[in-house]
Amino acid sequence: MTDRTKIDPPSATQLFLVFCRIGLTSFGGGISAWMLRIFVQERRWLSEEEFLNGLALSQALPGVNVTNMAIWIGYRLRGGLGACVSLFAIIFPAAILIILIAEFFSAFAKFELTHLALEGAAAAAIGMSLSIGLLAATRVPRRVVPIAVMVATFVAIALLKFPLIPVVLIGSPISIILAALKRA
Repeated sequence: MTDRTKIDPPSATQLFLVFCRIGLTSFGGGISAWMLRIFVQERRWLSEEEFLNGLALSQALPGVNVTNMAIWIGYRLRGGLGACVSLFAIIFPAAILIILIAEFFSAFAKFELTHLALEGAAAAAIGMSLSIGLLAATRVPRRVVPIAVMVATFVAIALLKFPLIPVVLIGSPISIILAALKRA
């Protein structure tokens, strides 16, 4: 689904409530999948293509992917105010809840059931991360240049053990230049 039915952009209050809900109900790495469901499938505020482009950008930028994505979505839907509201909403209510949960779990850490609950939450988060990865992999157009850049990055980091930061600092501009040349 690349086109979306025209829907009025959400208000700042709607963005705040949605990002509060995401921040308070998401665990581990599955937040991108949760965001996709809410913003693309349920509310249709973004197309799948817009979402995946934002996700790619959020992952390429420094910082936490989820906060980058919240800022990007907020800005895309409501400008600077939307970016600020979305960032605040995804971080602060969840931070307060995390402190409360940490207190709770520290009191019950000696029980095996506590550790089983954490393992179950981790497994669910891994599954959600895998689902968004597979979705992105199936939707990305297969072109020679992006695949070559992906393979070169994998080889440099995973096989040759080059440090991540220099590979990204060198590979990103090369990838951007190659994409620009391809479009020209």
